[in-house]
Amino acid sequence: MEIDNIECVSTSDGLEDEIPHHHNHNHNHHQNNPQIPQFSSLKTHNVNVVVPLTINRTTSVHELLECPVCTNSMYPPIHQCHNGHTICSTCKTRVHNRCPTCRQELGDIRCLALEKVAESLEFPCKYSSLGCPGIFPYYNKLKHEALCNFRPYNCPYAGSECSVVGDIPYLVSHLRDDHKVDMHSGYTFNHRYVKSNPREVENATWMLTVFNCYGQYFCLHFEAFQLSMAPVYMAFLRFMGDENDARNYRYSLEVGGNGRKLIWEGTPRSIRDGHRKVRDSHDGLIIQRNMALFFSGGDRKELKLRVTGRIWKEPPNSDGSNVCIPNLCS
Repeated sequence: MEIDNIECVSTSDGLEDEIPHHHNHNHNHHQNNPQIPQFSSLKTHNVNVVVPLTINRTTSVHELLECPVCTNSMYPPIHQCHNGHTICSTCKTRVHNRCPTCRQELGDIRCLALEKVAESLEFPCKYSSLGCPGIFPYYNKLKHEALCNFRPYNCPYAGSECSVVGDIPYLVSHLRDDHKVDMHSGYTFNHRYVKSNPREVENATWMLTVFNCYGQYFCLHFEAFQLSMAPVYMAFLRFMGDENDARNYRYSLEVGGNGRKLIWEGTPRSIRDGHRKVRDSHDGLIIQRNMALFFSGGDRKELKLRVTGRIWKEPPNSDGSNVCIPNLCS
């Protein structure tokens, strides 16, 4: 969907903060843990089963638990070949049941000794360099890291499947430099959206603007898409941070014309929630096309919408419940 004209005006409010320049993070941390015994083989039912006896001093426990194919940590079932080389269950099928180290057939041998050793180990979260202080049993570590509050964020840009991850300062620089997103300082905004042919709505046409206020960053999304068979326009705000911090803020959006207006008030969603998830939950200001054309005035052959709004910090102990006023006469 072609956007003929978009204007954005924001109030500066004396909150000019320089956008920091950070680099992306690589979060693989190897711990030098006490050594465990080296593996030797033990005959059981005519099969060599590897058990720990003595280990080369340069080999860490973490390296023993690292799959040689995908380099990820291995979790039960951990498989091994007759010569004692280990591999994770996912990669076992990928290598067509052949050991990637010695090319021998893998069979169905479990490395129970290594699985048992792993049960007794504790490791720091792999996001410890980003501030996570936790130490976790080996088999609980993966579950924690999937939900860790210190894990990197996905790029919030909605126009492509961007795979960039990083902390907030890095993503702000990435949005500005790589996606050429408009950056504004202040807690009020004023968008003018003009479309010469409102009958054509592709799924989904969008725009993104980043606002810096209260020492935080917010993403304002505005887009047009098909809802069932009807085209709609939607605006919503996302907080560049975790959900718990997002609850400290509120925002309002307003669109109107011809003596009428729509108002939306709510809590910004964290960018932990994907753009599509927020959009499909309808958590924002939704404008049906007929209403949008009514607000535009004239002969309804051109769409002219002005969306205004503001962000404010929520007072302590506020219930923070969403309020939606669908049609309020001005």
